[in-house]
Amino acid sequence: MELDEHAEALASDLGVDKEEVKADLQNLVEYSVPIDEAKQSLRRKYGDGSSGGGGAPSSKEIGEITPEDSNVTVTGVVLTTGKRSIRYQGDDHVIVEGRLADETGTIDYTAWEDFGLSAGDTITAGNASVREWDGEPELNLGESTSLSFETDSLTVPYETGGDAQLADLQTGDRAVNVEVSVVDCERRTIDGRDGETEILSGVFGDESGRLPFTNWDPAPEIEEGSTVRIENAYVQEFRGVPEVNVSEFSTVTALEREVDVGVDTTTMDIGSAVRTGGIYDVEVVGNVLAVRDGSGLIQRCPECYRVIQKGQCRTHSDVDGIDDLRVKAILDDGTGALTVVLDDELTEQVYDGTLEDALEQAREAMDQEVVADTIRERIVGREYRVRGHLSVDEYGANLDAESFEESEDEPAARASAFLEEVDA
Repeated sequence: MELDEHAEALASDLGVDKEEVKADLQNLVEYSVPIDEAKQSLRRKYGDGSSGGGGAPSSKEIGEITPEDSNVTVTGVVLTTGKRSIRYQGDDHVIVEGRLADETGTIDYTAWEDFGLSAGDTITAGNASVREWDGEPELNLGESTSLSFETDSLTVPYETGGDAQLADLQTGDRAVNVEVSVVDCERRTIDGRDGETEILSGVFGDESGRLPFTNWDPAPEIEEGSTVRIENAYVQEFRGVPEVNVSEFSTVTALEREVDVGVDTTTMDIGSAVRTGGIYDVEVVGNVLAVRDGSGLIQRCPECYRVIQKGQCRTHSDVDGIDDLRVKAILDDGTGALTVVLDDELTEQVYDGTLEDALEQAREAMDQEVVADTIRERIVGREYRVRGHLSVDEYGANLDAESFEESEDEPAARASAFLEEVDA
């Protein structure tokens, strides 16, 4: 259904001017508010909190709620709660979000009003609207929601408070608490929604693994080598993997104890790894089938560091390129394939030479493609064990390698192990 049709139906239901409704609806959609949520918001704005469902909202257990529900009344225990600022209808708005549970399951919620929720509270939310987010139902608690605190607490089979390890975090988690070591950290300036913004970014680690992070309001406690406890963080997807986001509402506390960072990683076949949709730290083993175009000796834009072609950057037009080395190789293990991307250091290892060596070879041959040809001769057809960060998008699966080592596994031993597994 087109936006105009949504607006016409909504205006007819609400008895208000179509153009006014359409303008409001367009504004919400432009700020990435899902269409169903936008329509519910306008129903509340114009005085119809029922979302067109008619009658009083039905009481439901959490496990029974589906995205097809419009409004419900639900009783549950607040597992987590935390604040975050979002841009909504062109203005900054502070929301409270977290997870609610009863004996039948859990559900995420977003509260557009500050109801004074705390982890462990048992509440009843009447006329809570339901929206779909990433295929799952989510509760919206707003002006039309009646919320009461119950004196008799529910007993639920879930932990309250939001403490988690990095390996357990998933995109969409909110109000989480982690205790981590800051593995890498850099301060940089980005073009944010309000202009130039200074942030911290890098990698957190704990016993379970590692994840990237962004600190939107730089905390002095977060610096490379420090250990911190972070309360009220949220998790968003960045380049296909979960990223920990530390906001102005997060609490950052320096820890006196060390936090060990796990050195082990998840080893998967390529097909399974690709089906995850993205994983920050993974190891795969496969054969290099080809070295793709754009490998070997390349040039990058001095402004944005993107690869350029014939002195042209797609963002900065004519530039004097910076020489660099890179490999983009197709890795296949029979279950799937992906593109492994090697940075300059790993490329120097497989090329067995430096950037200066590559430039000299290209000058002698009067062809920079000779460097990529040399790399092809050395790695195509061989089996490698690769560890790095996997992202999957509409352009395919790409593994930014941290290590790229020729496999020492004996083919006969692997074949025997595989046959034993099949027999079992």
